[in-house]
Amino acid sequence: MIDPIRDEAGNLIGFAKITRDITERRAAQEQLEQARAELFQAQKLQALGELTGGIAHDFNNLMTVIRGSAELLRNAGLSETKRKRYLDAIIETSDRATTLTSHLLAFGRRQPLKPEIVDLNLRLDAFVDMVSRTIGSQIEIALDPSPHLWPVEVDATQLETALLNAAINARDAMPGGGRLTIAARNVPGDDGAADMVCVSLADTGEGMSEEVLQRVFDPFFTTKPVGKGTGLGLSQIHGFAAQSGGRAEIQSRVGEGTTLRLFLPRAAGAVAEARLCQTGLEKGGGARVLLVEDNDQVREFAESLLADLDYRVLSAPSADAALVALAEHDVDLLFTDVMMPGMSGMELAERARNLRPDLPVLLASGYSEEMAGGTARAFETLAKPYGAATLGAALAAARKRSSEA
Repeated sequence: MIDPIRDEAGNLIGFAKITRDITERRAAQEQLEQARAELFQAQKLQALGELTGGIAHDFNNLMTVIRGSAELLRNAGLSETKRKRYLDAIIETSDRATTLTSHLLAFGRRQPLKPEIVDLNLRLDAFVDMVSRTIGSQIEIALDPSPHLWPVEVDATQLETALLNAAINARDAMPGGGRLTIAARNVPGDDGAADMVCVSLADTGEGMSEEVLQRVFDPFFTTKPVGKGTGLGLSQIHGFAAQSGGRAEIQSRVGEGTTLRLFLPRAAGAVAEARLCQTGLEKGGGARVLLVEDNDQVREFAESLLADLDYRVLSAPSADAALVALAEHDVDLLFTDVMMPGMSGMELAERARNLRPDLPVLLASGYSEEMAGGTARAFETLAKPYGAATLGAALAAARKRSSEA
């Protein structure tokens, strides 16, 4: 440190210098920063270990049921009743595996969403009617709607999944019965913040300690007994809210119950019309579809489904081969996987649209950055795994979307 020295008249007559050796303090600071970095890395590794351990545990349980049922189906002398039971077990367990991966993607904010503008009062009214049959008669459910509630733009299916997870958690926290209050309120933004709509679920259950409350949004963290929950319900809610542009908050005290709040951004625009539930399979009427899938087993499976849905199928194992097929054949629809080596399905769809702007396109993927990021919204999308009903409906939607464009 150097300071000027002046006489009584203010004239500069020299300088005073003070030297301080801060080597030890600097070294201590660097060691502290290194320790913090190492702690952060250790915490990440611990979280990753818990995540992979939870995934392995749950998926091994699911695969045990699927593999065991499949092996039992090999028995030639199996009765029709047992054959149906094992087939139902495979289908049910596959659906649970799909739900698990969906929750994982939602937690990581990587779940492809299909947002639409919805009226929450109408949705919550229908949800209460459904959940009252799901969680049992010992839980009293009260709906507290708000007049003039703002619309929100969300994936309605993922919203209902998040609310159902929260309702099931509330039921488990009230083993002796209780009350679950579902409410919705407008939350005007302050100081330039966006307007939000808050959906809350408040129970009168056991509540949580402060230590548990700090970890409730962690994946695979659960206070339930083994086999009673994956620990992904609240993390799915947290991820869904964040990916929708909002947030999730939770408040709880031991013996006083728990309140979960979902804050969702206010939407501008008209509320989407409710989609009628389709019964039966949507048939293709002999239309020709170009199927693009690099996995041989998935491609063969999709070919069988498409044939059952009355589509004529032209297959390609890659995007490059699909472009050749598009140039040589007249097709009515393009159905492509997104994640493929080389050119992705998204790139293929865009190039196909440049060649034929009126070509209906359906994209399928278990996960992709493009679909999760919203860049695939120009096309109809289908989540893997899919079955005949979901595939038929998605193909019909793609054709309708193209005809209306």
